[in-house]
Amino acid sequence: MCQKQYKNVTHCIFDMDGLLLNTEPLYTEAFNYITRRYGKEFTWEHKAQTMGFRTDDVANAVIEMLSLPMTLEEFKSEIVTKYEELFPTTDLMPGVDKLLTHLKQNNIPIALATSSSKGHYELKTQRWKHIFDLFDHKVLGGSDPEVLNGKPAPDIFLTAAKRFPDNPDPSKCLVFEDAPNGVKAAFSAGMQVVMVPDPSLPKKYIENPTLVINSLEEFRPELFGLPPYSTC
Repeated sequence: MCQKQYKNVTHCIFDMDGLLLNTEPLYTEAFNYITRRYGKEFTWEHKAQTMGFRTDDVANAVIEMLSLPMTLEEFKSEIVTKYEELFPTTDLMPGVDKLLTHLKQNNIPIALATSSSKGHYELKTQRWKHIFDLFDHKVLGGSDPEVLNGKPAPDIFLTAAKRFPDNPDPSKCLVFEDAPNGVKAAFSAGMQVVMVPDPSLPKKYIENPTLVINSLEEFRPELFGLPPYSTC
């Protein structure tokens, strides 16, 4: 069987939640803290459809999908309080430190593109500032005025590409994502995308990413023309 051909890239753009940080169990805990009060369960079917959404969008979606007798503002007020409790406890996903450090040491421009707001970003990353300081720049979609539409719209990735000093063509950017909506956003932006799905994500939501891997530890940079890891 011949190996799939990937196009060489020069820049990398990373999602955050579920890819770099293990926040997805925290989101599930926060949502179910609210929904179980009404006898409803926030499942992976619901999560798969809302991963990558901004706070307002996911709140609206959960209220609608589970028919919760709450207003958007009531849901947001409760969920944000729960986020403030849970987010500072998040851990790094496997392979994050190694890959980001490798790209940085080899002068590959890297950017963060997350749907989180500035406040939530600060909560999640407070233990990991040495990792997130590696990025050349960060686009916080929940707060950034240039990101008019959330994922699956391409806005956040196009904004991230445009802010590299050399303004690369989108086709030269490789996106790393865990969420179906993020994969769609990357393709809409004209970029290749490496998907690292959660093992619990229903397979039907994995829709033709450029490459699927189980962990960032499995990523081989040379497949996309990036410097390989040292074998020493």
